[in-house]
Amino acid sequence: MTSSLQIKTALRRWMEIVMTRSMHDWAHYVKNSGLSMPQFRLLMQLFYQGPCGISHISEDMSITNAAASQLVDKMVQGGLLDRAEDPNDRRAKQVTISTQGHEFVKNGIERRYVWVNQLAEQFSEEERQVILQALTILTEKALSMQEHTGQEKT
Repeated sequence: MTSSLQIKTALRRWMEIVMTRSMHDWAHYVKNSGLSMPQFRLLMQLFYQGPCGISHISEDMSITNAAASQLVDKMVQGGLLDRAEDPNDRRAKQVTISTQGHEFVKNGIERRYVWVNQLAEQFSEEERQVILQALTILTEKALSMQEHTGQEKT
């Protein structure tokens, strides 16, 4: 019989491997691009959450409005972001990810998953069936927990 501790230990170990590899691959991708981590963080925020204003960026990143504006300016000049008038408040500016910025993030995501694709090729057909079943159960349980805590599904 498998104990709860054995499952927790196995899940934690797998999570450590995945997070370490994922963060390493992201950091390598960002470093090679010449972006700073704050720039990358902002790009990811806009990629996943959509447009926002300078004040939201400054609050989210715990920096001043002036620093957020400078960060955005540099990224607009680099072609990664676009800035336009906020349709709800003409005095404010809304920041969005540009087509180039969107492609940059998508490329990074694809590069980050190269090792997952390579890993998937290592399994036998029987192992694939077991892993698929286990991951399906794991995903369903994780999503169920998100629903109960009011978090959005991804």
